[in-house]
Amino acid sequence: MPALTLDRARSIVGRFTGAPVVVLGDVMLDQFVVGRVHRISPEAPVPVVEYDRDEYRAGGAANVAHNVHALGGRVTLVGVIGRDTSAARLSSDLSNLGLRTDGLVVDPSRPTTTKVRIVAQRNQQVARIDYEVDTEVGPEVERALAERVELLAGDARVIVVSDYMKGAVTRGLMAQVVAAAHARGAVVLVDPKIPHIGYYAGSSVVTPNHVEAETATHRRIRNDGDAADAARVFRERAACDAVLITRGEHGMCLLEGDRALHFPTVAREVADVTGAGDTVIGTLALALAAGGALSDAAGLANHAAGLVVGKFGAATVSPEELLAAFAS
Repeated sequence: MPALTLDRARSIVGRFTGAPVVVLGDVMLDQFVVGRVHRISPEAPVPVVEYDRDEYRAGGAANVAHNVHALGGRVTLVGVIGRDTSAARLSSDLSNLGLRTDGLVVDPSRPTTTKVRIVAQRNQQVARIDYEVDTEVGPEVERALAERVELLAGDARVIVVSDYMKGAVTRGLMAQVVAAAHARGAVVLVDPKIPHIGYYAGSSVVTPNHVEAETATHRRIRNDGDAADAARVFRERAACDAVLITRGEHGMCLLEGDRALHFPTVAREVADVTGAGDTVIGTLALALAAGGALSDAAGLANHAAGLVVGKFGAATVSPEELLAAFAS
């Protein structure tokens, strides 16, 4: 297939507005404690951070949903939160962004997954503190998640599963989601964690990063040929239809059918790779929901990733930024 042209990109992005996508997975709250470092502690060889401010952002599956929304999509977010102050802040922040929160299931037995990053000058991370329980949710919560997907999916033909292994994505839930998607003619995209690779059977596209692909296939990826071979092995192991390997500075490799396509990176500068995978799968999902071919959707996702890594933290891109980057 010919490379994605600017006219075709404009046509797909022009249909982003209102295209329906469901995002299911591990929602998180990202907190940044921002300060300055001028000295090392006399008590231990650690930097002393002089506090300046706190920043909060939607993370994990919530960041995927935010990416879809920022690009103009109509997104339904389904996930698990606790009954705590982090849940209240996350719900409030999502509402302020214009995202619905009625797909969030409360599990009072676990905290809302929260990542607290201590950040100094030039966005340098000093430390990270994770508040989480990563055991899988129980049958009652699993059932509630499946019901939320069925109730809220509406006319969505794309379901994204954002698996961070924080408990929301279970084998049983994946089986129900894949079966429901097949019944309604929807596609299922998965941002995976390798210990769960057996959960994803029947999915349409799985998007491992370079390290995950190497780990799952037990082979090194040094070039495009290695990436294509790894994608074939990964597809067999995951029992999915297609594989998109994100390779950082080496771009992406898409295996669809018997054909492997390679997309060189378009990133001009890298400030922070946090959340880049969320942007990739969010853009991929919305492009498919807008009627784009998988190869074209991957091309747009590659350009979106090149933009978002130039920003700090879990960030998003707009349709205008995406088209401008594609045209440049």
